Amino acid sequence: MSLKEPGRRRRGQELEDALLDAAWDELNEHGYAGFTIDGVAARAGTSRPVVYRRWPTRQELVRAAIGRALLRDRPAVPDTGSLRGDLVALLRYANEHRVRFAAVASVHLAGYYQETGTTLADLRDAFIGPGTAVEVILRRAVERGEADPARLIPRIASLPFDLFRHHLLMTFRPLPDEAIEEIVDQIFLPLVRPA
Repeated sequence: MSLKEPGRRRRGQELEDALLDAAWDELNEHGYAGFTIDGVAARAGTSRPVVYRRWPTRQELVRAAIGRALLRDRPAVPDTGSLRGDLVALLRYANEHRVRFAAVASVHLAGYYQETGTTLADLRDAFIGPGTAVEVILRRAVERGEADPARLIPRIASLPFDLFRHHLLMTFRPLPDEAIEEIVDQIFLPLVRPA
């Protein structure tokens, strides 16, 4: 299906967005092994040279499509007034918006990771970088006295989302809401509360 309206020529950001959306759809449907520039161009209703002018290689186009997917549904940082409320809200958001991304990122991109020598963590760090929602939530929790900064070592700070990702990668299904609350209430909060 073409994203282009007949008789209308797209340019600039509109064209780039259409190409990246087409690339993401191509990855979802065919995986990296079946991902082609021809397929992306056809989906976007344009030509191969238009794609190649922006991304000279298939790997560069895939990287850009992943970046757009990572940033497109990036949530606003919840501010419920409590660490528990913020974490539950962020996990629920991820549960609604990241299941499909997890499937594509883990299963469909294995060949990409092998060809480029990168990992999903490398891509996440390149596109999202510091100042993530989790970092903001934890900083506010420390300021409110809800979390002990000495206990927020990197492995513990990432624990709720590591458990969430593990569930997604193992099942490709959303985490049940009671499991989200269990991760926050029974596993994470007891580890970070001030003594």
